[in-house]
Amino acid sequence: MDQKDRNFETQLAAALDSKTKPVGSLGRMESLAATVARIQGTLQPRAETCSLTIFAGDHGMARAGVSAFPQAVTRQMVMNFLSGGAAANVFARSIDANVQVVDAGVVGEPIDHAELVDRRVGSGTRNAIEQAAMTDAELEDAIMAGIELGSAIKSDAACFGEMGIGNTSSAALLAAKLLERPVGDLTGRGTGLDDDGLSRKVMLLEQAAKRTPAKLDVRTALAEYGGFEIAMMAGAVLGAARTQRVVIVDGFIATAAALCAREMSAECEKALVFAHRSAEAGHGLILSALKADPLLELDMRLGEGTGALLAFPLVRAAAAMLRDMASFESAGVSGPA
Repeated sequence: MDQKDRNFETQLAAALDSKTKPVGSLGRMESLAATVARIQGTLQPRAETCSLTIFAGDHGMARAGVSAFPQAVTRQMVMNFLSGGAAANVFARSIDANVQVVDAGVVGEPIDHAELVDRRVGSGTRNAIEQAAMTDAELEDAIMAGIELGSAIKSDAACFGEMGIGNTSSAALLAAKLLERPVGDLTGRGTGLDDDGLSRKVMLLEQAAKRTPAKLDVRTALAEYGGFEIAMMAGAVLGAARTQRVVIVDGFIATAAALCAREMSAECEKALVFAHRSAEAGHGLILSALKADPLLELDMRLGEGTGALLAFPLVRAAAAMLRDMASFESAGVSGPA
């Protein structure tokens, strides 16, 4: 930490401790306010506006039976997002957050819709159980598209969500290869698999994992096992972090994307606020590896950015506290004896 950063930390601690409250009495809201202040580089942080970008893409693994839902649901849910009918849309409206939907690589013909952002890398990935999910060129296209989209965000806080049947399998494999953990430890029920379905999913992912060494670098892991939407989300995290946006990280898949982003650039970690601990099996393991303490625990496992949207009011309130709450001196209130 250089002298400038040390000075800022001293000023930040003094600003929080001088508010009209006992020192530390707002608990984690104080540390959250400090995080937003550090991201924006100011003692007057703002988190008044929020946006959600949902990345959609299909996975070749889905056809092998790793999900309880058919692959066609990805396209159907894209249309549901665009018509405003999904949980993510409802939560976004409740906090006045803008929503954009990005086609990163949905199977089939391109979707023709005026409000859809077309960044298609391909018509879904290949079956990662048997071969690399994407080429190096496709991976770079996805990452660069994400960086461009993340860098263009104008809201104070950026939430990222995803849609892609089979993407909990992709996230589990990515985390397994980056953290050098058995993929079975990171594999959960996803869209609601029963016990037999979960056993089959674990068997298939173990088969996929055996194709490559136990530990992979981030770009190799993404090319071998990633989804176009996950790679694009990782790029968006990088882009938004570079422009001092507060990046609110959603659940299991979004956290896997954030892990990938951190592996590509450790600097982006400073911009991350982790929204919630999902009910998906591997999420807690990734959070532990990132030393992340999420704000909420609601037993959710939907994805779409829903948890990130629910966490935004806490981020907004924390920033407002640091910016607007009176100090003992300004309010004429006696401090501790």
